[in-house]
Amino acid sequence: MPIGTWLAALAGFALGCFFFGSLWWTVRRALSSQSSALWLLGGLVVRMAVTLLGFYTVGAGHWERLIACLVGFVVARVAAKYGVQRWEQSQTRLPQEAIHAPQS
Repeated sequence: MPIGTWLAALAGFALGCFFFGSLWWTVRRALSSQSSALWLLGGLVVRMAVTLLGFYTVGAGHWERLIACLVGFVVARVAAKYGVQRWEQSQTRLPQEAIHAPQS
């Protein structure tokens, strides 16, 4: 596989990390905000604009690079899902002293 295709996949992974990371950040901010609709709409516009511009730039008229970029983006999606699941598990885990506390 040519080096340009690998770079396109890496760029797709970076775009995916940006997209899903900023989605997670935006949702967390919107939950604690008075203007959550503005956060969600603004975040959507910024995420989509950056991601579409990135795909357009990386693809540059080469369908192979565009497919590689998409594959990298999907890999970032899988990694983000795994990371959020791990984070949720760490947030719901009881401390050790609560598990081994004596019962009366």
